Amino acid sequence: MKSKSLKKVSLSDANLLLTITIVVFFLMYIGAMIFEGGGFLKPQTFFNILNANGALIITACGLSLVMITGSIDISVGGVVALVSMCCAVYLDFKGGNVFVSLLIALAIGLGFGLVQGFLVAYLDIQPFIVTLAGMFFARGMTSIVHTDPFNVQNEAFVKLKDTRVIVPGMGSVNRIGKYVNAYVEIGVIVAILIVVIMFVMLRWTKLGRSFYAVGGNRQSALMLGINVKKTRFLAHLLSGLLAGIAGYVYFLHVGSGAATHASGMEMNAIASSIIGGTLLTGGVGNIIGTFFGVLSLSTIQNIVSSAGLDQAWWTGITIAAMLCLFLVIQSVVLARKKRK
Repeated sequence: MKSKSLKKVSLSDANLLLTITIVVFFLMYIGAMIFEGGGFLKPQTFFNILNANGALIITACGLSLVMITGSIDISVGGVVALVSMCCAVYLDFKGGNVFVSLLIALAIGLGFGLVQGFLVAYLDIQPFIVTLAGMFFARGMTSIVHTDPFNVQNEAFVKLKDTRVIVPGMGSVNRIGKYVNAYVEIGVIVAILIVVIMFVMLRWTKLGRSFYAVGGNRQSALMLGINVKKTRFLAHLLSGLLAGIAGYVYFLHVGSGAATHASGMEMNAIASSIIGGTLLTGGVGNIIGTFFGVLSLSTIQNIVSSAGLDQAWWTGITIAAMLCLFLVIQSVVLARKKRK
């Protein structure tokens, strides 16, 4: 009976950070609807948040995965930019097709994941150093592939980019009295599918449990028979693959190539993961929390912009305050668990 009660307490502690993230998001969004009104009252505003952050949701899922194992990957923003530029050049200047451009994106992501995963897991090099080098390499290669920004004119790609998935019953009437359907981009569908797949994998598969075990305590994981090196390698491999997919989703959203694309995305992904309840120390994290972390981050940015504080530093200050708040909450939760 005592073991059952202990298990119940443990489960409530594990879900506490997720619950806080979801509650904070809904409080912010409902507050924006009440006090800001305007666009926040339209469902399309929420869908636009998803449209603008499809790639960030995917990269944040990859970051959460490596952070759960006690690692880090700050190369994802550079990989997204490189994928976007390579696909743009291939489609516009090489007369390529959409399917092959998708394969290029996946190959770039897998390449970074393989190399960085090997260096981190099997050569035991610090992941921050390895992925920092990966970030610089990806940014440098992006500029080498093409220096000037340009919009892609490939007809098949433009048609795919402009495809919209209508959300029934969520439209609104515009100023001239015309009903406008609510929609999401293809990238949002891809991002939601990845969130679901990652959630299922981490919650109900042996590999998912291995990620948590390695992040929680490597020595204990070894004693349980888990291959720690292989698990860490797979975490970085999956992060690289997700960065490649995110790069193509980002490419579908912006429809162009530029060396400055996805600047700071890796930091936003890390911030979203932390806000979503993933601990930098490893062993704790939730993909659903990461999803709501991205939404919370974007919502606070929209609120700041709607309040007329369009200067970049106001957004930075609010994100910093939000991040500090969630770090304090995580510290309190950890201290509470230790006392028990």
